[in-house]
Amino acid sequence: MNMPIRKPEAVESFDLDPTTTAQIRARQPARRQMVLGLSAVALAIAFNIPYSILAVTYNYPDVLRGSAHDALDLFAKGGASLVLTWHAFAIIALALLPFALAVSLTPERLRQHNGLAVGAAIAGALAGLTQAMGLWRWVFVIPSLARTHADPAASPEAKAAAERAFEVLNLYGGVAIGEHMGQLLTALFIVLLALIQWREASKVTSVTGLITAATIVLGTQEGVAIALGQPGDIFSMATILGYLGLTVWLIQTGITHMRRPRPLKAA
Repeated sequence: MNMPIRKPEAVESFDLDPTTTAQIRARQPARRQMVLGLSAVALAIAFNIPYSILAVTYNYPDVLRGSAHDALDLFAKGGASLVLTWHAFAIIALALLPFALAVSLTPERLRQHNGLAVGAAIAGALAGLTQAMGLWRWVFVIPSLARTHADPAASPEAKAAAERAFEVLNLYGGVAIGEHMGQLLTALFIVLLALIQWREASKVTSVTGLITAATIVLGTQEGVAIALGQPGDIFSMATILGYLGLTVWLIQTGITHMRRPRPLKAA
């Protein structure tokens, strides 16, 4: 017996109209802009927290230009809380790496400013990495030297060796890698992203970035002055002003991203 063949029932179409589809697609970039904006502001604030704590508890950065004897003694008195503050400082510096990749390599910037975007991503990632490497000496190397230097049973020779090791680590890990190379890469990242911002009509933010980068570059000359046996006070001040400018620029960048036009809701 032949069974009757049923014709398939018509399936109701759930295709969205072009306007709704466009609005849904537009929501993702809008959310990404908001996340980038909040991240920029958070990074600006977070960076200044351990810096401020170290300025109060360890006389940073002035302590770095004093004697190794005083720096090690003061470090030993700081205990675990001081080490953890340096650890937090390094982690926040490293956070520049993912932030630089995210803020530079957006689909829009890759499409419209490919060379500048890729360059900014590379420079920012390397800047975060090198500055974190320099800061982590305070977590993994300096504590041992400070304990040796503070040990009453340590010989004068052992204490002198600890002081000499501190000076070498400070000059290479701190001045050369963290400050000189790290700050130059930070300045390069700011310049490249500021040029993108100029093309995107964020003129004020762009100018703030360019001035900040120039000030940071000036500050890197402190290491050169030290190497030549010259005072570097003016360059040290430039570094402080440059990183204050970086804070302002990051906040401006964050606000710019958060204020980007969003898609209109469907009527």
